[in-house]
Amino acid sequence: MTKIRVLLVDDHMVVRIGLKALINAEPDMEVVGEASNGAEGVAATVALRPDVVVMDISMPVMDGLEATRRIRQECTNVQVLILTVHAQEKYLFPVLKAGAAGYVLKSTVDTELLDAIRTVARGEAFLYPSATRLLLEDYLSQVNSGTNPDEYESLSEREREVLKLIALGYTAAQVGDKLALSPKTVETYRVRIMEKLNLSSRPDLVQYALKRGLLSEYTSDTERR
Repeated sequence: MTKIRVLLVDDHMVVRIGLKALINAEPDMEVVGEASNGAEGVAATVALRPDVVVMDISMPVMDGLEATRRIRQECTNVQVLILTVHAQEKYLFPVLKAGAAGYVLKSTVDTELLDAIRTVARGEAFLYPSATRLLLEDYLSQVNSGTNPDEYESLSEREREVLKLIALGYTAAQVGDKLALSPKTVETYRVRIMEKLNLSSRPDLVQYALKRGLLSEYTSDTERR
């Protein structure tokens, strides 16, 4: 079994020790490195090329937001999972925009962290439950203020179907099976969708779909998976 390689970035050693013990106890993942601030985290990511970086936000030298931005620029295949005490939207939105694939609260480490690591390692997004509410409230505030938050109407019906399935976590092959398309065609659709919506990453696409309320009709299908 190929293990998920995890890098820990947190300025508190006791936190890193606890996380390392938790992660290394799992048969499908291992901690391959540690860093005590964002700058060290970026350097360690470039050197070690982990699958997932578990990143705090508030750290000295360089915070998690800037570190996430740099990691996504330099190591596009590495997924960043934010692990923080901050539940406010002023922290959530910027790191998602910077390219983080997931956001977990330290208060839920025991129940959510391991699942979150596995989820983002698969290229999917993971958000703590109330984050969805914050994203919806942000979308509604844009609608009520009269702004145009997206270019959804420019998408074809098939592009909308592909968008919803990708946002639900389906791979290109799985989307192709459902829609009778080749994986290459699905990938072409994905690129075109992201260009039309001005999105730069899969987490952006998931955030967009949540804001639009596109996934509610697929809830029962998701629960069966």
